[in-house]
Amino acid sequence: MAKAYWIAFYRSISDPEALKRYAELALPAIQKGGGKFLVRGMPSKVYEAGEQQRTVMIQFDSVEQATAAHDSPDYQKALDALGDGAVRDMRILEGVE
Repeated sequence: MAKAYWIAFYRSISDPEALKRYAELALPAIQKGGGKFLVRGMPSKVYEAGEQQRTVMIQFDSVEQATAAHDSPDYQKALDALGDGAVRDMRILEGVE
């Protein structure tokens, strides 16, 4: 079964304290759901239409596992803590192998 990747691009962060509260709740919720953080931070370099924005990539064993982690009550509490503190573009993709 192919791995799955949860990728979030932070278009803007308007409330760093809300982001901090979110991160404190999201990290254990995602790890509990089987997620392994691969990338977290600002790009070292951007090309073409790339934007200098915070990016997070998390690996899961499957799309189903990634979706279940996102939809879990623990992660939903993290999203509630974030509120309107950031605008994100988030997606889950299935790996090619």
